[in-house]
Amino acid sequence: MEIVLATNNKNKLKEMRSILGGFFDELYSLADLSVDVDVEETGSTLAENSYIKAKTICDLTGKTALADDTGLMVDALNGAPGVYSARYAGDEHDDAKNRALLLKNLTNAKDRSAHFATVITICYPNGEVLTAEGKVDGYIANEERGENGFGYDSLFFCPELGKTFAQASAEEKNKVSHRGRALRNTVEKLKALDK
Repeated sequence: MEIVLATNNKNKLKEMRSILGGFFDELYSLADLSVDVDVEETGSTLAENSYIKAKTICDLTGKTALADDTGLMVDALNGAPGVYSARYAGDEHDDAKNRALLLKNLTNAKDRSAHFATVITICYPNGEVLTAEGKVDGYIANEERGENGFGYDSLFFCPELGKTFAQASAEEKNKVSHRGRALRNTVEKLKALDK
């Protein structure tokens, strides 16, 4: 089975390939297929955005497409940045500015609990759709810690690991992360379909 990973984010591609690699015969990135498109995320939920991306790429390529949408939900900010996580500080998707704004908005917050959530959607050319989710709880650190990862990883402290995602190796992060869990849930659903 072949599948197109509907993202231009190199870090996401790496995570997806490491978890899904053994399940699919061929995993294509958008670049592999010379698809140069930035799908507009007009949905109001992670599930809607995930579907919009997968459906668009499926329609463009004629191949099965997998997309994810991920959000960081901070309790003290009523679930923000949530669906706007990638563009929290503006449309340029600047990770450093997003992190700086998050720290600023949490300056006086006593409760720094948060969770990451990922929704994965696979759209098939025949119109079938499969979805899976993953979530991890943690809290927002007072300062950035660690050099690895991307996005909010240097601020997201994961109690299961005892460190931020940016202090963890890729293998450690993939074992407990929202995206890792969503991808493994996807694989379980795909295996169930194969039976």
